[in-house]
Amino acid sequence: MVLNADILKNIKEEQIAVPSDRLLKLPEKVLQFGTGVLLRGLPDYFIHEANTKNIFNGRIVVVKSTESGGADLFEEQDGLFTVFVRGFEEGKEVDTKFINASISRVISAKQNWEEILKCAENPEMKIIISNTTEVGINLVKESIFSNPPTSFPAKLLSFMWNRYQHFQGSKGSGLMIIPTELISENGAVLKRIVLELAAFNQLDQVFINWINDENDFCNSLVDRIVPGKLSEPEKEMEEKKLGYTDGLMIMCEPYCLWAIETSSMRAKNILSFANVNKGIKIEPDISQFKELKLCLLNATHSFSCALALFCGFETVREAMKEPYFRNFVASIMMQEIKPLILSTTISDDSAQQFAEQVIDRFRNNSIEHKWISISMQYSSKMEMRTVPLIVKHLLKCQESPKLMVLGFAAYLMFMNTTIMADGKYYSKVGSTTYPVTDDKAPLLFQYWESGDLETAIPLMLKDESLWGIDLNAIDGFSNDAIDAIIQLRTQGAKNILHNLLSQKLMHA
Repeated sequence: MVLNADILKNIKEEQIAVPSDRLLKLPEKVLQFGTGVLLRGLPDYFIHEANTKNIFNGRIVVVKSTESGGADLFEEQDGLFTVFVRGFEEGKEVDTKFINASISRVISAKQNWEEILKCAENPEMKIIISNTTEVGINLVKESIFSNPPTSFPAKLLSFMWNRYQHFQGSKGSGLMIIPTELISENGAVLKRIVLELAAFNQLDQVFINWINDENDFCNSLVDRIVPGKLSEPEKEMEEKKLGYTDGLMIMCEPYCLWAIETSSMRAKNILSFANVNKGIKIEPDISQFKELKLCLLNATHSFSCALALFCGFETVREAMKEPYFRNFVASIMMQEIKPLILSTTISDDSAQQFAEQVIDRFRNNSIEHKWISISMQYSSKMEMRTVPLIVKHLLKCQESPKLMVLGFAAYLMFMNTTIMADGKYYSKVGSTTYPVTDDKAPLLFQYWESGDLETAIPLMLKDESLWGIDLNAIDGFSNDAIDAIIQLRTQGAKNILHNLLSQKLMHA
């Protein structure tokens, strides 16, 4: 039995939260470009949650730009899909599941573009969401009158043109456009491309004025791990319990963030679903959420990655089961990073709460996040995420941050690679050899080959093409990095981190 609207009445509600008939009859209020798991695990999650609480009360029309073979699962399942939420929240284990009924229908852009354009005439449809990958927000100079246009911005402009014509550019007929692609200032970038396309298509100035005056392009930031399907054995076990099969089933972590940048009261009224979940933040400036994510989540990942591999851990969850490693993660965030990011917009309480959420996320047993995957383009990540923090700490405290230096030294050791017969670079960690996917690997290889430790490290740290600055200019940093590498070589990462735990840096 396949999950669809007809079988909902047969599903035992003590096993899973089942949507009511009312939710299946709500009007269409959102156009969504993309069918991927991130959209279904974040915006669609929030909209369904609001609908169940009699807030927002609208469903989503999804634009599908890719063609899949065989029967379309969304049509077969009436847009319904099962969501599992697993992990930790506020230190407590979470394991819930429900059937999401936020999607009304999925329309193929290639086969039914005119049907999508027809949606522009719906006065209740006021929100457009997208996740077309980073490449999707890109200028392709093309006609918006193709059936359909190829690029997402051209499709969007075509939809806006049809809406403008139908409502004759009337006040209040504009749209809330919220891209979730992981590029900086995504809303502003998309608007700039749309305006360039409007000029390329020689659309009249009155329409361009309508784009500027009646439509809101919002920068947004999304953060939630949505791995997608359960493992096949877990999926089979759950389907047997539930009594139906579901080809669209997804799993996601409890933590969720959708930060939307706008100061418009009209926008806040339209985005009424934001009132039901603390994970949605509507603010005039979302830079604080970017800063928290970059420094406390991303930088901590980067500082921890090589150390975890040298300790023998394959996955994040495996490392976080060990008190000594959990202590390192907590300590580097709370003691060394957090004081550096406090500002008029980031309070100690908000930084503390975010750091605690990071620990919950890292120890999620349901997500297999491999450290070797985190090491991809390691050098660029270190330059963007960790070097600014190291410099800031040295300037503020006039001494090296002990834990940051340890993580940085471990990274340098990991990048002491060898070239194999296939011409690729590999790092040997204990008895394991890892492939290194890093554009800077050849350069770092040359530095490691240039001489002994005391010669190679200063040469590396001096190279501004690696770090954006000359790290040797920071008094004492080169010697501290060399000392940390010697300690890692002689004592081993595991012993060093065990010693840190014995010093009770944090209560892990």
